[in-house]
Amino acid sequence: MGPVADPDVAAILRRPMALVVQKYGGTSVGSLDRIRMVAERVAETYRDGHQVIVVVSAMAGETDRLLSMGWELSEQPAEREMDVLVSSGEQVSAALLAIQLNVLGVPARSLLGHQARIRTENVFRKARIRTIDGEGLRSSVDSGNVLVVAGFQGTDTYGNITTLGRGGSDTSAVAIAAAVKADVCEICTDVDGVYTTDPSVCPNARKISRISYEEMLELSSLGAKVLQIRSVELAMKHRMPLHVRSSFSNAEGTIVTDEEHLLEKVIVAGVAADKKTAKLTVRALPDHPGVVASVFEPLAEANISVDMIIQNVSREGHTDLTFTVSHEDADRAEAIAKDLVASVSAEGVGRDDSVAKVSIVGVGMRNHAGIAARMFRLLADNSINIQAISTSEIKTSCLIKAEHADKAVVILHDGFELEKNAN
Repeated sequence: MGPVADPDVAAILRRPMALVVQKYGGTSVGSLDRIRMVAERVAETYRDGHQVIVVVSAMAGETDRLLSMGWELSEQPAEREMDVLVSSGEQVSAALLAIQLNVLGVPARSLLGHQARIRTENVFRKARIRTIDGEGLRSSVDSGNVLVVAGFQGTDTYGNITTLGRGGSDTSAVAIAAAVKADVCEICTDVDGVYTTDPSVCPNARKISRISYEEMLELSSLGAKVLQIRSVELAMKHRMPLHVRSSFSNAEGTIVTDEEHLLEKVIVAGVAADKKTAKLTVRALPDHPGVVASVFEPLAEANISVDMIIQNVSREGHTDLTFTVSHEDADRAEAIAKDLVASVSAEGVGRDDSVAKVSIVGVGMRNHAGIAARMFRLLADNSINIQAISTSEIKTSCLIKAEHADKAVVILHDGFELEKNAN
C-alpha cells in the first residue's frame, strides 16, 4: 500500500489491513487511566482489521522530573548520561501500554529504540535519525503483533542511547511510518487538530481541516507547539500523510498534505508566536570580509541554530551584528560570542531575553502583494514596535517585545480575519 498524495483518512481506514502508525503524547499517556483509554483506541483500530504500530512519549511531566534530578546532582551533567536518564521515561510508557493491550487480548510487544534498530548520528540531546529497520518492524507486524515503540530515542554507531530533542516522539513516529511505508501517521495529542493560532491566546482561533507541509513546517519552526519541526520535514520528504487529532475523541482532526491538494489556498493560514527567543548583539564589529563568518562558524560547530540576522549600516569601519537564538541555546551562544570579541576586536556582546517573534504564514502569500505591509500597519496601529524582520515566500516574522506577544497574535489573527479563513 504505502502513503498516498491526497489522503482521505476515513477512506484509508476503510481499507482492509491498512498499516497505521499512531503516536500518543505525554498527556495522552499521563496516567494509568489514560493508558487504559489509549489501549482501547489502539485495540479498536486493531480489531477493525488494521495493522498498528504505536509510538509513545514519556508520561506527562516525567521528562522534566528526570532532567531536574540530573541537574540537581550536577550543573553540567554528562550529555551521554542525561540521554540514558531521560530515555527511561518512554520505556515506562511503552511497557505499560503493551501490558494493557495484552490484558485486552491484543498481542502487543514493546520495543526500545535499539530493539527497533533506530540508528542515529553520534550526537546527544538532539540526534537525527539515520536509519530504521523498516523490514524488521514490518515483519513483526505482519506476524500479527501490535508494536509499541518508545519514542524520542535511538542508538548511535557506538551503541550509546541518544535522544532526538524535545518533541522527538513525533519524529520517531513519522520516521517509522516512512520506514515501514505506512498508509497514514496519526499524531494523537491533547488538541483536536492544528488551529489558526493558539486558542488559549486567541478565543477566535479555528481548527484547520487541511494544511500544507510547508505551512506546517513554518508554523512548527515559529513557535506552534503541535508538531516537532523535524517530523514535518520527514513527512514532507516522504509524502507521508499526517493526521493530527485528539486522543480523547474520534473527531477528524487536521490533515497535513501537499499544497496542491489544499481545498483553498488562503493568503494567511495561521499566526504563531515564539516567546523562547533571545537577541544577541555583537557591538562595533570590524566591517571587513570574513568577520561575520568568524562569528557564525563556531555557532554552527556548536550545533546552535541562528534565526534572524541583522547587520547595521557600517560607520567608521564598524557595524553592529544582531541575531536571535532559542532560549535553550542562548547561554552557549553568548559564551561563544564573548570568546570572539577579543579575537575580532569587537566592543562587546549584548543580550536581551525579553523579546518574542510573531509570524504570519500562508502559501497564498506567494501571489499576493502587500501582506507584509498590512502586518506592519496592524502592529504599528496598536503601538507595537518592530525590532527586526525576516521573510520567506510564505511567512513574515517580526521581533517585538515579549510583553506584547499575545496582544500581537490576537491583533494579527483578527486583522487577517483568520476566523473566517480556516479551511
